[in-house]
Amino acid sequence: MDSKKIALYIANLARDKKAQQVVVLDMRQVVNFCDYFVVLSAQSQRQIQSLAEILQEELGTQGINSLTKTLPHDESGWVVLDFSSVVVHIFNKAMREFYSLERLWSDAKRVRINRLTKKT
Repeated sequence: MDSKKIALYIANLARDKKAQQVVVLDMRQVVNFCDYFVVLSAQSQRQIQSLAEILQEELGTQGINSLTKTLPHDESGWVVLDFSSVVVHIFNKAMREFYSLERLWSDAKRVRINRLTKKT
């Protein structure tokens, strides 16, 4: 699966699991450490942890393993999952507003999130 399909798969899976404000940013012309960011919000620390675990498990079944081996179990309000070509940022509302990655990386193009079938 190419990096764009991975990013869109993550975005759709996150939406299915009730993540909010899911955004995919094309980072290929902006940074040299990944191709896409997937930025999303969760309503609580518990949902942040749950989303992170679900994403790691689901992508693992597709043979896409996270370089993030252990998840932080703190109350930071932000978890980062590194899937090499795709980096996922899961925020609570306050941290998302504070860091404002979409504004920080405003040179990155937003990718339209289309519904993907289960088999990609």
